[in-house]
Amino acid sequence: MAEFLQFLVTGITIGCTFALVALGFCLVYNASHVINFAQGDFVMVGGMSAVFIMSSGVPMWLALVLAVLIGGALGALLYKGGIQPAKNADAIQLIIITVGAALFIRGVAHVIWGTGYFSMPGFTGDTPIRFLGVVMVPQSLWVIGVTVGIVTALALFFTRTRLGKAVLATSYNRDAAKLMGIDTGMILVLSFGLAGLLGAVAGVIMTPITFTNYEIGVMLGLKGFVASVLGGLGSFVGAVAGGLILGLTEAMMAGYISSDYKDAVAFVLILLILFFMPSGLFGQRGVERV
Repeated sequence: MAEFLQFLVTGITIGCTFALVALGFCLVYNASHVINFAQGDFVMVGGMSAVFIMSSGVPMWLALVLAVLIGGALGALLYKGGIQPAKNADAIQLIIITVGAALFIRGVAHVIWGTGYFSMPGFTGDTPIRFLGVVMVPQSLWVIGVTVGIVTALALFFTRTRLGKAVLATSYNRDAAKLMGIDTGMILVLSFGLAGLLGAVAGVIMTPITFTNYEIGVMLGLKGFVASVLGGLGSFVGAVAGGLILGLTEAMMAGYISSDYKDAVAFVLILLILFFMPSGLFGQRGVERV
């Protein structure tokens, strides 16, 4: 039983990271119908920025805030510098732009930070917590708590604020939203910025547990995309559910079978989804997908 609980905690922790990345995919897709394959690199930028800002003597809390803001700014810059100028391009061309942006971000990170692996101390230390035979680092509680807080904040933002409702209106029908006086251009910048911010948050909360490197965004981006498709691309509830399902499946695979196959879980899942459930768990049936 203790072994199962250990894998369960690990899976939830990893799944929370996938959920944050998947939420970034959903934000951008809902607002612009673009699949942003640079989302995983926002995670890398958040983690790497936090590590190197701290190494310059900046207090941890300030380094974390700055790293998250850098991720948000990078997301907004992607829209302003890449997506907006190509507004007449079709969906495939826009996706290619995001792939190019991911390669560019990765290349710049390689030049600035090199090829090494880096980590940072836990927010509240690294002394293990033992409960019911489960051993976990305090940072796992931070990952879970921050994810729950962000999901709650996003739910309140979209249901209780005028700006959040404007984002939803833009996602439903951009032309109608524009006729209602909504500045859809600003909404799109905000959506990309929030996606970058979510990615950076995932990076800074996971770096104390896992190492970060200029290439980690590749796999994290793919797994976040799988999580969003599993839940139903465009569904915020589905993004969280998909992230947790993927994280738990990976943890159980690594624990009970072999860690050599855990990265294959995402690719097997996306094949199964495309064959048997292309709309995902919470996606709308009959909607055209890209």
